[in-house]
Amino acid sequence: MVAAHPLPEGFTEIEVFAIGTALLVEALLGFCLNGLTIISFRKIKELRTPSNLLVLSIALADCGICLNAFIAAFSSFLRYWPYGSDGCQIHGFHGFLTALASIGSSAAVAWDRYHHYCTRSRLQWSTAASMMVFAWLFAAFWAVMPLLGWGEYDYEPLRTCCTLDYSKGDRNYVTFLFALSTFNFMIPGFIMMTAYQSIHQKFRKTGHFKFNTGLPLKTLVICWGPYCLLCSYAAVENVMFIPPKYRMIPALIAKTVPTVDAFVYALGNENYRGGIWQFLTGQKIEKAEVDNKTK
Repeated sequence: MVAAHPLPEGFTEIEVFAIGTALLVEALLGFCLNGLTIISFRKIKELRTPSNLLVLSIALADCGICLNAFIAAFSSFLRYWPYGSDGCQIHGFHGFLTALASIGSSAAVAWDRYHHYCTRSRLQWSTAASMMVFAWLFAAFWAVMPLLGWGEYDYEPLRTCCTLDYSKGDRNYVTFLFALSTFNFMIPGFIMMTAYQSIHQKFRKTGHFKFNTGLPLKTLVICWGPYCLLCSYAAVENVMFIPPKYRMIPALIAKTVPTVDAFVYALGNENYRGGIWQFLTGQKIEKAEVDNKTK
């Protein structure tokens, strides 16, 4: 009988199991919901619109986050990282690629919604495809930087998954973090804030609130905010005094993004929700606008 691997330093048996279970639940739930979003887009003709292509981009990125979380969950149950240093680098790159693509695609949706409701301009397929490709290439650029020496991927406190190494807090880390947070958190957040504020004002004038304009930005801040704060604090102070189990909490919160996004952008979209219902039951909901007016 093979002996169990020793517990990671700073964690109890229950804590390691709880973290692994949380990661597994987040991965499975998010993957199912976003997988349903992707399949419905593929199967239901009415959902295949330029605007929904950007929703599809979020779902694809979030499925990637779920896959990353599933690998982390499996490693947590093993109590160690079984894929070596190269696997750690790949895992870190994959996690950052999908996370940044999800944030960038969310900003693209906000930009599209602003023009749809405030300028009444319709998104073209070429524009939607270009925005989707740009979001992924931009995310890939920043995710590959630590592999090239600007920033660094290393094990998270549980040492069963990998992410940006914030333990050193040196100049290399600080410069990368500043640029990363500016272009991949602050600017997308500013786009979302200004877009949804304008949409909210438009809804107030008409008296018809077609969706919760504050929810997308709140999702970004609540899900990614704690992780960004931890990394930002590491740029000015040594965070290693914080117990490892507490430093894992922001990462666990961030892994809820796929599930939350599915409710905000797919199930929270009457048009998309109607398409998903049609895929699951074969019953078409007549109120679902094919031109995405209820988006």
